[in-house]
Amino acid sequence: MTEYSESLINDQQPTTVRPVVEPNNPYASTRGSLASKQLPSFDEAIINKYNRSGPRYTSYPTALEFSPMPEGLETDILQNREARAPLSLYFHIPFCRHLCYYCACNKIITKKNSDSGDYLQYLIKEVQHKRRLLAVPEGSSKPLVKQLHLGGGTPTFLSDEEMVQLWGFLQTQFEFLLEDQGDYSIEIDPRELGDNTLKTLRNLGFNRVSLGVQDLDETVQIAVNRVHSAELIENVLNEARDLGFHSINLDLIYGLPHQTPVTLDKTVRRIIEMSPDRLSVFNYAHLPERFKAQRQIKDEDLPSPADKLKMLGNTINTLTEAGYQYIGIDHFAKPDDELAVAQREGKLHRNFQGYTIMGDCDLLGFGVSSISQIANANTRYILQNNTDLQAYQANIEAAQSNPTVMPAVKVIKTSIKDRLREYVIMNLLCHDYIDFKDVNQKFGIDAITYFIEEIEQLGDMQKDKLIDMDAAGIRVLPKGRLLGRNVAMVFDEYLDKKHKNRFSKVI
Repeated sequence: MTEYSESLINDQQPTTVRPVVEPNNPYASTRGSLASKQLPSFDEAIINKYNRSGPRYTSYPTALEFSPMPEGLETDILQNREARAPLSLYFHIPFCRHLCYYCACNKIITKKNSDSGDYLQYLIKEVQHKRRLLAVPEGSSKPLVKQLHLGGGTPTFLSDEEMVQLWGFLQTQFEFLLEDQGDYSIEIDPRELGDNTLKTLRNLGFNRVSLGVQDLDETVQIAVNRVHSAELIENVLNEARDLGFHSINLDLIYGLPHQTPVTLDKTVRRIIEMSPDRLSVFNYAHLPERFKAQRQIKDEDLPSPADKLKMLGNTINTLTEAGYQYIGIDHFAKPDDELAVAQREGKLHRNFQGYTIMGDCDLLGFGVSSISQIANANTRYILQNNTDLQAYQANIEAAQSNPTVMPAVKVIKTSIKDRLREYVIMNLLCHDYIDFKDVNQKFGIDAITYFIEEIEQLGDMQKDKLIDMDAAGIRVLPKGRLLGRNVAMVFDEYLDKKHKNRFSKVI
């Protein structure tokens, strides 16, 4: 019996009902990583049937389950973190010089260069404050970092000199894996790069970049206030490739104002010519009541739901024909990219940075609105810093005179049941499969009995050939790969209790 088992088994209800499973399923012993070799199948009728609002599951429970942080808890969490566990560091840089109307990120629009310098000092103070609480592995002087990511906002709002300052400071606080072993990435607005910015980043040790493109059609760009040429994107991508960045990602969005299936297809084919290693193709969620910037976009300029579906179908077909592997939830990668390799090998994970190959890391966030995920024994804590810049800065200042003050103001303390459901959901989203034997061994339960209600709910999906179920597990089929979130939502205990209307649609 595992360390998880007692609380879970006591929670089970006896049942005589058996799930709708196929005893002779040929995929009974297939690991989920093999399912990633299947191309997603686009079925418009099926998508319309199942397309509903739902989480992206960068965590489970989702961020909507945050509660106020009790005083002293973050200190305890950091002090009791397993010293041997490596770290993934996230830094949120909230500043942008231009307002993109579609954006739903935590951002501050400013052209004052001094803002970044002031903010950098708060980041350094936060790192120092948290670092003092972290234990280090035996025989080491600093915690080990395997992954680092700068997001925003626009991280390259920081000047080259400020980036050098931040990187140099971090080297004094943490032990980093060598550049060819770690994953060190940054989001880039191609319009904001200085002449030597990419070279500076590469020399520091960054080995992966993500470029925000969204669309190459000028009419669409004007409508969302993000104008740049295809030549600029291509030049930045080629420079990054020449400098030896290991992986280059481009972000695209479908469903933007004035987009049509024809114009987006033209963009996708032009992007394929540039040959990025990864592509993120996001669904634009128009929620002007929640995001003020989106009020600049007129409802009548948005494509129809039918056109959005056509855009998605065309994009999937075009990318897969070009050789890109569908990872899941809007992500594609070349077969030799680390993300695609990790999925095929069953080593892919998800956290607040999206899909990642560093699933063994605790995530430690810095900056306004940043999120941390830290495991202590059988409990995982999800923490979030204040989302208001002035309040965040006030917390950091207060911590200088009162060591018990910490920047996180919200927390989720996951239960054993949460960890079980997280395991199921993340395996479905990363590997298109959940192996009941794995679940039984890890959590000391009989998965079929424990999840009998959920398995019964999946009956319609099985009839529609979105999934296969048998006594060995649940496998997402090609027709269900685009709807993996729908499969995962069946196992979400929080979804139907509240927050029903707080998410965008799956497709």
